[in-house]
Amino acid sequence: MENPILLTPEFADYELLDSGRFEKLERFANIVTVRPEPQALWEKSLPESEWLERADAVFRRTNRPEGGTQVKGRRGREEYRPTVADERGGWELKTGTAPQWNIHYSYKGMSMTMRLGFTAFKHVGIFPEQAENWNFIYNAIRNMPPEAEKPSVLNLFAYTGGATLAAAAAGASVTHVDSVKQVVGWARENAASSNIGGIRWIVDDALKFAAREIRRGNRYNGIILDPPAYGRGPDGEKWVLEENITELLGYCAGLLHSENSFFVINLYSMGLSSLLARSTVDDIFRRRCGYDPAGQSGELYFTDCGGRSLPLGVYYRFTR
Repeated sequence: MENPILLTPEFADYELLDSGRFEKLERFANIVTVRPEPQALWEKSLPESEWLERADAVFRRTNRPEGGTQVKGRRGREEYRPTVADERGGWELKTGTAPQWNIHYSYKGMSMTMRLGFTAFKHVGIFPEQAENWNFIYNAIRNMPPEAEKPSVLNLFAYTGGATLAAAAAGASVTHVDSVKQVVGWARENAASSNIGGIRWIVDDALKFAAREIRRGNRYNGIILDPPAYGRGPDGEKWVLEENITELLGYCAGLLHSENSFFVINLYSMGLSSLLARSTVDDIFRRRCGYDPAGQSGELYFTDCGGRSLPLGVYYRFTR
């Protein structure tokens, strides 16, 4: 088994300016934000005054959910350490800061424009580290034999559609599934802004949709998973990553074509490693499909001005 591979994308419209004390200072196009980041364990490189001077928007938590923990600070004081689940709050905007703006990303023949905005859960509409997976998806589809049928791709927990746009730009027919109607609408806006079509939009629970696709006998040339640590479906279905991921992976193994296909999973949950993702996927595909995927695993990251590499997700992906 190869060692985990660390990947960071080239993304002109995004920059991790600094990080530390469980926060990160980021530039999205021409907007600079301050957001919580539970994995930024170190001290900030830049002074706090410079963070506040440069920031156009700062996310403030409205409360302290049970997921947070109390830790000793530098001077022995009790300080609050956020968890990945500790995301609800609001934004303080500098006067004149637009509530919505666009960000652009290009790679080979792929060009996408995505709308960003300030949400109540610290997110702005894009996970820029995923650009490495977008590139992989684009290449996997473009490298399929030209005589093969038009590739079909299933994107579960598809959010605002970065991976969907990458697959569609490469020439695939994409089924985009997310449980939040407003988020699917957001993704459709991004597709329209990017002049990318060939996408079927589905508002549904990922687990239920995958189970129905198995019963229908459908198959896909590509499957993309970027599941949250926890969430709710449109009818209140409960999703807990550690409890539900093996069932969903079993469905994915049954939905993926045995050749001319690819699979991508990304995880962002404290305590989960790329080795764990790889071992889990490999075990399920071996038992369900009779082969070892032998894919690539590792971490996605960006480096800040202090030279610290901030891990932002673990991935496992393979092609057949």
